[in-house]
Amino acid sequence: MTSFEIGRRALLGTAGLGIIASPAIIRSRVFAQENKPLEIDRVTPPDIHQFKVGGFQVLVVKDGARPSGNPGEIFGTDQPPETVGELLTQNFLPTDQFVNSFSPTLIDTGSDVILFDTGLGKAARAQGGGRLVEGLAAAGYMPEDISIVVITHMHGDHIGGIMEDGKPAFSKARYVTGQAEYDFWTDTARAGTPAEGNHKAVLSNVKPHADKMTFLQDGGEVVSGITALLAPGHTPGHLIFNIESEGRRLVLTADTANHYILSLERPDWEVRFDMDKAEAAASRKKVFDMVATDKVAFLGYHMPFPAVGFVEKQETGYRFVPKSYQFDI
Repeated sequence: MTSFEIGRRALLGTAGLGIIASPAIIRSRVFAQENKPLEIDRVTPPDIHQFKVGGFQVLVVKDGARPSGNPGEIFGTDQPPETVGELLTQNFLPTDQFVNSFSPTLIDTGSDVILFDTGLGKAARAQGGGRLVEGLAAAGYMPEDISIVVITHMHGDHIGGIMEDGKPAFSKARYVTGQAEYDFWTDTARAGTPAEGNHKAVLSNVKPHADKMTFLQDGGEVVSGITALLAPGHTPGHLIFNIESEGRRLVLTADTANHYILSLERPDWEVRFDMDKAEAAASRKKVFDMVATDKVAFLGYHMPFPAVGFVEKQETGYRFVPKSYQFDI
């Protein structure tokens, strides 16, 4: 049995073949000179998607995807189940399950290589997740190329990849996050509450990097052209980011909306994972009113891969319009 490592350019040109379940193993029989068969395992390469925003190169990596049952137990928890099911049916989606995907994003400004969120990490690899580092390699980036890691908020699917085997996964990076977010999750007052598990994850994965961390307030700048905006509710210090370069614009909305139908078409509906549900709904309407009014693209961490699109204002919310070739011309 022969195995291989993913090199810096080894996967270029092969992106877009990933699947939701664990990576597929493709077995082929290759005959050596002695005419003896040699069995080789090849792992299906991770999904990646690249485009430009002005002078910035953007890379979206599908860190993984997780099918789950009972969408109404997560989205529209304040609605009758049949109301949630009807909206799903109207949009050609099943009523008994949904798929949640995870899309960390890299922005190469030419001066800095900035990673926004780190995915699920090693713990998810047995289930086909935690593919961020593979995806970076597919586009030619090694972990040591990352100069800045930005943490939009500190839920486990955003901070799981910060550490690798007890060591920093991005050894040369400095870190940027919201002051309010960091203060909330590192506060010992979280102990003994429903937030305790995530509190411990933050202490393990994020706090060790505090000496390399820049803490932002609303309106703070990561680098020139990349500005943080506070959009609380999902978590107390949840940040989104406005990206501008050479007259082009993209908004990274993180977890402001977590489903392209249930969160966008009905932004008022309560979502189980929003810590302050009323505040989260207000942030959704504020952020997506801006995106719709300004007619700019957004990238949502849990939107259908490649997670980029536009929204059109409707009577009850917003219609999601996936990106096509807008950034290619």
